[in-house]
Amino acid sequence: MSPVRTRLLRAGPEAVAEAAALLRAGALVAFPTETVYGLGARAFDPAAARRVYRAKGRPSDNPLIVHVASSGDLPRVVRRVTPLARRLIAAFWPGPLTLVLEKTARVPAAVTGGRSTVAVRCPSHPAARALLRALGEPIAAPSANRSGRPSPTAAAHVRRDLGGRIPLILDGGPCRRGLESAIVDARGRRPVLLRPGTISPERIARAAGAPVEAPGRSAPAAPGTKHRHYAPTCRVVLVPPALVRNGALGRVKTPRAGLVHRAPFSGKRPSFVRRVPGDVSAYARALFSSLREAEAAGVRTLYVETVPDRGVGRAVMDRLRRAAAR
Repeated sequence: MSPVRTRLLRAGPEAVAEAAALLRAGALVAFPTETVYGLGARAFDPAAARRVYRAKGRPSDNPLIVHVASSGDLPRVVRRVTPLARRLIAAFWPGPLTLVLEKTARVPAAVTGGRSTVAVRCPSHPAARALLRALGEPIAAPSANRSGRPSPTAAAHVRRDLGGRIPLILDGGPCRRGLESAIVDARGRRPVLLRPGTISPERIARAAGAPVEAPGRSAPAAPGTKHRHYAPTCRVVLVPPALVRNGALGRVKTPRAGLVHRAPFSGKRPSFVRRVPGDVSAYARALFSSLREAEAAGVRTLYVETVPDRGVGRAVMDRLRRAAAR
């Protein structure tokens, strides 16, 4: 694709109005959400959706998430809002929960990867909501990064990956959540968790009034789950907290190594170290930016401390396993 001049503008009223005008003209715009930055196109414009795939280098069978300003926009996007979906919307919208439902004929196959279902959510970030209101229609948006890269949680990350490929990035500051939304198949009576997020399965079950189920073989494809994701250019190696605490990593002779950790570190420190103190949610917020910082520092092998695989930790471990996959 031909290079374009990419501008980065603070997400104020004038910049939002300009972004909406670009979207109406069929262009792509990156914008902040509470999870990660999204790469937006008009959801009802198949040509614009195809531009998203080209800009990202994204496989065409990987669906996009449709963002709406409110649940009042759902009849334009989905054929039926199930009772389960209504309960989850009441509990978590606006917020980091994506629902998979049967799509209307108006949603093009280019957005859904050719499937009869659509992934839809209502973001809570004020800039995203302002853009949706200014445009007056839904926006299809995956994460605003090159396919397979760590998701962008700051405008600078978007510019690093997509500069020269899109005309405008709305800068809304760092993303508050730092991990992509949870995705739930809400077509039936029980929620089927297709991708974990910062809303834990336990909270989803309570709101649904039914246990969360794992996806079966016939489950719909969910955005961001089929292909390798979240990987920096350096090799990612997952290590348990005990190896961080007891000094075992300090004896590793790996050249140009780095470490991202929570537990106190013992032993000889590698050249790149990022400690993220606090709870697992704080670790989630800093995860993708830490991967990108290690990459920029020239790290070849990055050791990343694991977290318990429950609650928000389930989403963190999902992303880490994908980043470490080879």
